[in-house]
Amino acid sequence: MPGTLWVVSETGADGHLARITTEVATLARGLGEAAGREVVGVVVAPQSAGAAGAVAELAAYLPRVLSIEAPAAETSPAAAIVAAAVAGLVVGDATACVFIGASPDGRDTAGFLSVMLGMGVLANATGVTWDGGPVVEKGVFGGRLITTSSFTDGHGIVTVRLGSVVAEPAPTPGRVEVAALPDPGTVTGAGQALPSPSPVAILDRVTEAGGAVQIEEAKVIVAGGRGVGSPDGFRVVEELAAELGGAVAASRAAVDAGWIPYARQVGQTGKIVKPVLYVALGISGAVQHKVGMQGAQNIVAVNTDSDAPIAEFADVFVVGNLFEFVPALIAELRARRA
Repeated sequence: MPGTLWVVSETGADGHLARITTEVATLARGLGEAAGREVVGVVVAPQSAGAAGAVAELAAYLPRVLSIEAPAAETSPAAAIVAAAVAGLVVGDATACVFIGASPDGRDTAGFLSVMLGMGVLANATGVTWDGGPVVEKGVFGGRLITTSSFTDGHGIVTVRLGSVVAEPAPTPGRVEVAALPDPGTVTGAGQALPSPSPVAILDRVTEAGGAVQIEEAKVIVAGGRGVGSPDGFRVVEELAAELGGAVAASRAAVDAGWIPYARQVGQTGKIVKPVLYVALGISGAVQHKVGMQGAQNIVAVNTDSDAPIAEFADVFVVGNLFEFVPALIAELRARRA
């Protein structure tokens, strides 16, 4: 019997399904139809996190969803707990494939699963087709080249980048089943012992300030770079973002300078975003930053340097002082709403 295609879900702090999971589920469902394989979603979360909502949401995209109640991540990272549960489902399925969003948590989960199951990982997929197994497209060298890769034995773990697929619910909702958390060390029907993650101690927790819009989910992003000049300079970035109903982001230069938290960084070593509108203030547009935001539908850039690289791919490029242009833009937006 062909192996199952597993979709590992990710939930937000509010218990709802993360956008990236809806995209991964849509992708896996299409692959399952092409390959003639069963596609199953897995939600692993404490009931206190409101997992029921995420389970119902995932069932709108997949024909079958397993809900597994797990302990709260007090002594082990959540990724380790999720990986242990998924490994218990996948172990013994020699041709299974696992699909996970390429978010920070997703990458951690994929790493745990790879070690626990001895499966290879193809990371940061921007597209996946099926030819005896998943064939993964991904950008390399800062997105300048596109490669295609596959597993030598036709199965493994694939992490998928946000925005690679347009999420589309299935014609009819799938069925939901409650499953027990597998007990590591027990032996499955395939004669294999369930793997267990190595113990990892949580030494500290850092919580991002509440109320901030996650840049991966934002339709509008206003980002500041080296040209913003200082932490105080980000006030004008924040003001424009508030006026447009968007999120604040930054280039690596601004993050490295300590002007804004890393969680706001867009780029090759930050987050990949695909908003409807991306406003770049004081950002030169080096290839490392371009990788993270080039998928935006509309790009507006403001820079004093007319030769800045971002001019080559911005839809609108303004040569000028952002501290003069942005206040004038905000005033005009407010006047039009009056």
